[in-house]
Amino acid sequence: MPTSMSDAKTVILRLEIDTQSAQFGRAATAIEQADGDIIAIDVIHTDKSRSVRDLTVKIGPLGSTAKLSEALAAIPGIALLHISDRTFLLHLGGKITIQPKTPIQNRDDLSRVYTPDVARICRAIAEDPAKAHTLTIKRNSVAVVSDGSAVLGLGNIGPYAAMPVMEGKAMLFKQFADVDAFPICLDTQDTEAVIAAVKHLAPAFGGINLEDIAAPRCFEIEQRLRAELDIPVFHDDQHGTAVVIYAGLLNALKLTGRTLKEARIVICGIGAAGSACTRMLLAGGAKNIIGVDRKGILSRDEAYDNENWQWYAQHTNPERRSGGLAEAIAGADVFIGVSAGGILTRDHIASMAPDPIVFAMANPEPEIAPELAEDIVAVFATGRSDYPNQINNVLCFPGIFRGALDSRATVINEEMKLAAAEAIASVITAEELSRLYIIPSVFNAKVVEEVRQSVMAAARASGVARRSLP
Repeated sequence: MPTSMSDAKTVILRLEIDTQSAQFGRAATAIEQADGDIIAIDVIHTDKSRSVRDLTVKIGPLGSTAKLSEALAAIPGIALLHISDRTFLLHLGGKITIQPKTPIQNRDDLSRVYTPDVARICRAIAEDPAKAHTLTIKRNSVAVVSDGSAVLGLGNIGPYAAMPVMEGKAMLFKQFADVDAFPICLDTQDTEAVIAAVKHLAPAFGGINLEDIAAPRCFEIEQRLRAELDIPVFHDDQHGTAVVIYAGLLNALKLTGRTLKEARIVICGIGAAGSACTRMLLAGGAKNIIGVDRKGILSRDEAYDNENWQWYAQHTNPERRSGGLAEAIAGADVFIGVSAGGILTRDHIASMAPDPIVFAMANPEPEIAPELAEDIVAVFATGRSDYPNQINNVLCFPGIFRGALDSRATVINEEMKLAAAEAIASVITAEELSRLYIIPSVFNAKVVEEVRQSVMAAARASGVARRSLP
């Protein structure tokens, strides 16, 4: 059985039951013994001799679709017709579509939305290209662009396999912020070709969301596009992560009676997310950040071939510490991991300052399991939805793009990102703030509007807004 199907957590089993020789109860017992939990039963067809039923089954940690198949195959009179993975069913035909805003019901409608009357709109835009923002979808559209080189934890799986992720991102844009986002997966991983492709596509969009592009190419691609386009370009893997980490850290520091300026912060994993997080913390006033990667602590006393690491070393580690993670984390107030699962130990945390703050962001396995650390930390956060304090980019990108589009910002700058983080943090009131609640849920209805308003204000204050809204 393919790995993708055997990994399913909820499936639909279609059973044909010979009612003369078999009882449904035997199938239910077999499913339970294979660590399956029947959560719904639908009768598809029944007659005097047979019954066809769809069983929605949640598979437990000890179960699998293979075990379910074997258990049911052993029962005379019961045939497993097929297994449907609910996630695969959801993706059939893709997850998004394009719908017209107005119906075309007669020739008059047709002439106004297309020829001949559309020519008047074309001429108006040709005379004043700025009118594209009011007369086309440009003002509300974002391109979600990937080359498939660093997709989730799957690695370099290419543009076709990246499409489901980009479609999902487009759904989130629409659901949370009513932004029309379009998945665009490029069949090239050449830096210059990616830059050229995005520039050619840019006239149709009000913003560009770069997604799942491997480091270090992602740095140059974003920097070049920011410099060469007059619309916001935002690499969410870098900046979305940084914004939400910053928001959570603001509340964690408040809870433990610290300030960003005085806290000693260790960041483990100096790739796209770790670098962006560091830049944002520095912009927010942090003074003592130590970066650790596979070669140990980054220091200005060393030379690095990696241009990003070279910059990092020159702007962090003011005490010029050397060594590895153990030396970096001793006495630290905050650990932020965007690296690999299982690299942090209880001994590491025990060596930190009192009331340590630990953000273990590696996915799917955090740097240390919450169960191993919760009794020795003041605040613990992960990137996972099955633990408290989930650091999730969905808290950032819908609202930050909504604000950027509505203000017609030319860029998403540091001021706008800081404003977004502070807005996210502010959603949690002083009365609500606790060690298990430092960051709002992605479904908190206040988040997008708070972020939108703050981002628009920051865009105006920093001089990058081309439109003023009350």
